Amino acid sequence: MGDTLITIVAIALAAILMFVFPLMTMSDRTDDVSQLSVETSTTEFVDDVRTTGKLTLDKYEKFAQSIAATGNTYDIDMEVKVLDENPGKKSAQAVNSRIGENVYYSEYTSQIMQELTNNNQKQKKLKEGDIFSTSVRNTNETISQQLKNFFYKVSGNDSYTIAAEHAGIVTATGK
Repeated sequence: MGDTLITIVAIALAAILMFVFPLMTMSDRTDDVSQLSVETSTTEFVDDVRTTGKLTLDKYEKFAQSIAATGNTYDIDMEVKVLDENPGKKSAQAVNSRIGENVYYSEYTSQIMQELTNNNQKQKKLKEGDIFSTSVRNTNETISQQLKNFFYKVSGNDSYTIAAEHAGIVTATGK
């Protein structure tokens, strides 16, 4: 009787070692590949907007499609810090007659998307000195997260494993 119980425990342990841990390792690698893909796409998207000075609906949709190709769903947050230059303030260019400091005001994802969809040109033009940033994080639970939750109980409801951020100063005024 004792030998049978030990045999069953040994078979169960062998099954876990042979199937579950390799599955966890492969799912972690899948998340790593998705992470790299999302980071690369986010960097390319932000750098493209920064160097051209234009954010178009087409660029945004291509970016959203490229990160969705990983098989996950994502929350995309964009922010444009618009440089507010007026004659009473110091400008980005070296002009000695203006005094004061530059002031930025922010526009967020909902405002940007509203401008992109309501605008006939379907674009938002930025000017030199504006700051554009994008952050992305997954909203679904990946297989790796599900397995870790099952075995370790370490992840909560707000956790995400795939995330990327990139920001920079716009170097060209959009035309």
